[in-house]
Amino acid sequence: MELSCGRPAAALPGMEAESPGEDYESLPSGASLSTHMTAGAVAGILEHTVMYPVDSVKTRMQSLQPDPKAQYGSVYGALKKIIHTEGFWRPLRGINVTMLGAGPAHAMYFACYEKMKRTLSDIIHHGGNSHLANGIAGSMATLLHDAVMNPAEVVKQRMQMYNSPYKTVLECIQTVHRTEGLGAFYRSYTTQLTMNVPFQAIHFITYEFMQEQINPRREYNPRSHILSGAIAGAVAAAATTPLDVCKTLLNTQENMALNSVNISGHLSGMANAFRTVYQLGGIPGYFRGVQARVIYQMPSTAIAWSVYEFFKYFLTKHKLEKRAPY
Repeated sequence: MELSCGRPAAALPGMEAESPGEDYESLPSGASLSTHMTAGAVAGILEHTVMYPVDSVKTRMQSLQPDPKAQYGSVYGALKKIIHTEGFWRPLRGINVTMLGAGPAHAMYFACYEKMKRTLSDIIHHGGNSHLANGIAGSMATLLHDAVMNPAEVVKQRMQMYNSPYKTVLECIQTVHRTEGLGAFYRSYTTQLTMNVPFQAIHFITYEFMQEQINPRREYNPRSHILSGAIAGAVAAAATTPLDVCKTLLNTQENMALNSVNISGHLSGMANAFRTVYQLGGIPGYFRGVQARVIYQMPSTAIAWSVYEFFKYFLTKHKLEKRAPY
């Protein structure tokens, strides 16, 4: 991620930047949007797919009234049991729809973040790094990201649940649309935004803070990007787990859980979700699956940041090499 705006940074190894604004941390203006979108799309797809089996476990562990055959004590135990009883490929159900959503969602997400952060940093901190600008930019980028990813999340989580009645992603989409309407794909949108806005604000602020501590020159440093990303993901994931539990309930519409509290039809609204989670699990219910969520987010965000930074570095270097005189 671009970590400094409007001030000189170290040039690419082995070459000199054309100007203070033409280096790794200040991308060439003509290529900045395409660079951010390409790097973001690749990073997003890898982030969501590499750790996808753990995400499947997290969805099941957040179930408020799980089937006795789908109760798990740990992430490793859950994966082992799922593979043993349901087949090797079961933890990957729904990964295709996730990939389809993650590419464009993250392309817009990173491009929006970079543009907003640069603009806000110029206003708030006169071009310097601003934690407030980072947090606002991350939150604004989330609006675009979630608009694309929310329908994919609904389908993905329904495919991930134990005894899911859907054989394919297409069948799931058609059935949900026919029985619950188009609004079902955005039933958890406000809850997801309520979760992801603070998640991304915490995430970006923590990442930028860690970069200030361990990579103050803002150079391309894979180890610093991985470490900063992992810590940022863990902190943000733990802090927003209660909202993630509510989002999962709204996405999956667990019949057993809703019937046990005499809810007929479909549950909607964040307030209703919060109330239902408390009725079924009390305060501990809000932290169901926190272990799986943190385990999932740490490598996922580390992968996303390291891949994004690498592609930004690679594409910028290629751009500068093309400009360099022979």
